[in-house]
Amino acid sequence: MKAISTNFKKASQYLILLACLFFMPDFVLAQKHKGKPDKNDISYLADSSVLNRSDYLVSLGKVYEAINQVRVTTGGFYKLNLIKPHLEQDEAAIALLRDRLSQKDRPQNLQNLQMYQTLLSELDSHNQTCLEDLKEYDKELNEVKTHLLELGKDTVLQRLFSTDSLKVVFKSQFAELAGKKTEMDSLIKTNTSILNALMARTSTNLINIKELKFITENQLKLVGIQAFGKERRYLWESANKQMNRTIGFKHFLESEQQVSFYYFVYTRNTRLLLLLTGAVFFFWVYFNFKTLKKADKMDVTTIYGFNLLRPKPYQITFILILTLAPVFDLLAPALYIEGVYVLLAILLTSLLYKRIPKKVFYTWVIFVILLLLPILLRLLGFQARSQRWILLVFSILSTIYGIKAYKNLKPAAGKFTILLPVGIIYVIFNILAIFCNIFGRFTLTQIFYNTAISAVLNAISLILLASMLTEAFILQVKTSRIRRNYADYFDWQRVEKRVGGIMGIVIFLIWSTLFLTNLNIFNELYSLILGLLNEKRTIGSLTFTLGGIVLFLVIIWAANFLQKYITYFFGDMGDDSLEENKSERSKLIIMRLILLIGGFLLAVAASGLPIDKITVVLGALGVGIGLGLQNIVSNFVSGIILIFDKTLRIGDMVELGDKKGRVKEIGIRASTLLTDDGAEIIIPNGAILSNNIINWTLTNNQMRAMLEFTISKPYDREEVSTLILEVIKNSDNVFPNKEPKLIISPKSKSSSLVRVYFWCMDISLAEPTKSTIMASIFDEFDDKGIEIIN
Repeated sequence: MKAISTNFKKASQYLILLACLFFMPDFVLAQKHKGKPDKNDISYLADSSVLNRSDYLVSLGKVYEAINQVRVTTGGFYKLNLIKPHLEQDEAAIALLRDRLSQKDRPQNLQNLQMYQTLLSELDSHNQTCLEDLKEYDKELNEVKTHLLELGKDTVLQRLFSTDSLKVVFKSQFAELAGKKTEMDSLIKTNTSILNALMARTSTNLINIKELKFITENQLKLVGIQAFGKERRYLWESANKQMNRTIGFKHFLESEQQVSFYYFVYTRNTRLLLLLTGAVFFFWVYFNFKTLKKADKMDVTTIYGFNLLRPKPYQITFILILTLAPVFDLLAPALYIEGVYVLLAILLTSLLYKRIPKKVFYTWVIFVILLLLPILLRLLGFQARSQRWILLVFSILSTIYGIKAYKNLKPAAGKFTILLPVGIIYVIFNILAIFCNIFGRFTLTQIFYNTAISAVLNAISLILLASMLTEAFILQVKTSRIRRNYADYFDWQRVEKRVGGIMGIVIFLIWSTLFLTNLNIFNELYSLILGLLNEKRTIGSLTFTLGGIVLFLVIIWAANFLQKYITYFFGDMGDDSLEENKSERSKLIIMRLILLIGGFLLAVAASGLPIDKITVVLGALGVGIGLGLQNIVSNFVSGIILIFDKTLRIGDMVELGDKKGRVKEIGIRASTLLTDDGAEIIIPNGAILSNNIINWTLTNNQMRAMLEFTISKPYDREEVSTLILEVIKNSDNVFPNKEPKLIISPKSKSSSLVRVYFWCMDISLAEPTKSTIMASIFDEFDDKGIEIIN
């Protein structure tokens, strides 16, 4: 870089005169000087065998472009103003971490050590990005310098700079060019200096980060090894005054707050996502309640047993955010996690107040006290020996409390029996904490005690969160049905059972993750499982990983789950009473098909299986189809045709051979008809397309009905016709735009046969309409003395 700068200074001297040609007006060329060429003689610029005026102008244009490019290039270095303050922040964070890791007067918190690893990784990534940007800027600046050096070697420019006559002619332009050269030199020198300084600082940061990573990993290994060894004196032994001196509480708390601040700055995206999740939940519940209020259906909250949701769900939204906070930040600072637990315990106390029996609530309050006091006492900076005795007392109290609470609450656990094994874990871990504390294993003491407390708190908060989400989903189903004018009643217990089942699996996975993280074995277990899943295995010529297979199965399961229950979200429970929303339900069928096919394609792509191998598998499937899967594939393809061709829609009244009923469901393999007797007829889709289909409601919901009866003679033909037509016109379900038809034909000497044809507006009400009209006709004829024989 120094060689380029030196050569650039030499070349720039030759470029000054060249730039003047670009600014020189024509009348300057016509100036007359004693002993110089005539004003009309420019032959010294027009040597036809070598150079002419155009050659000089072209070369000068290149010089001006190169000088201008310096300004343009350095003007694009906008990130320099951002990198400098960021590096200062990085350097401060690195210095603080070095200070924290070098402290010997206070044992390192295991969770903080894990957090240091995360923070150092973020710092490393940030400085690597800065260094890449700086190198890119340095490369661009060097390209400009190199271009200027190449121009300095141009023979045309060298002749311009070396000709005395040209120096005199371009005297005024030299002065102007001198300013531009000064600006150019300043830009290059300043930006080169800034880039070199920032790259040096960034490289130093990366070296320091690498060193701190090594120290952190060693301390984590030592903590893991020493945790099972004797770290402190036995409790019955005399205290070591040197090791038991008072800890600088103020300095410790300030440094821990600073580390937490830097952690939050560098990992802010996770909390933004957490807040976005909370905002989505809040507005989801809020607008659904608004829909209920607008429809005057707020009483359903009592019918469906909503214990947690409220029209303005501020409280439960904060509980959701605090419950998920440790999940979004598994390796967050201990101070942050403790603060989250304190706020969560307080909010849960306010939520459970008057919602649970007093005895259970008082039991919960005692647990909250056992949660809060150790945290407050730890932050007061007691001597190490005092901390051990305080923790021993609380471990004993927690053990006694856990045993009594388990015995008292076990008979009344009900649907919350999942808390019983958590209670057993709470008692066992507190007992382990007592023994570890007595025998000098203080790290294990802290791990067991904190894990016992967090296990119970996380279990309760996650169970309540699952109940909130289940109630919110039921609320979504109800409001969707209101928006689509569906029937008020639906089987909400079925929704609660199915949604609650999947929620149970999710909260168990989340609780297990937090539990293992608190025990400091999650990362090792996760790495072990990840290595096992990502290990490449070979069978013949096929290479695969267990992770790819698991991912394939998970995506297929998720797609199948969604396509089964996505209709619930839109209020469609598959009830046979939903007859006026056939088009909406058909759209949902298409959505289910898209989810199923899209899920399969995504699973194939995510599994990492080679396309050529998939082709072989599909070829084998083709052989299988040819040998015996024709019917399955035929039904599958027929289902797709039915969905998109819309020959049948959910809610249509159809006749398929000797089967008649309303279409209840169109599946991928088979469809279901609901008969008037309540029977459900399952017909393969291939059989539907292979037979004649009578769809009474394909284009409209109308149907022509017929009444036939016999009347005795004598009668007045005109009177009979008027009475019948008047009764039909007064019926609500008769289509008014189509005139009814009446045929009266003699049947015998004493009777005549009457046939009445009319159109019903709603086919589903055809039979009740016929019955009502027949009863009215009978009454009218009875008043007139006309006898209906049969």
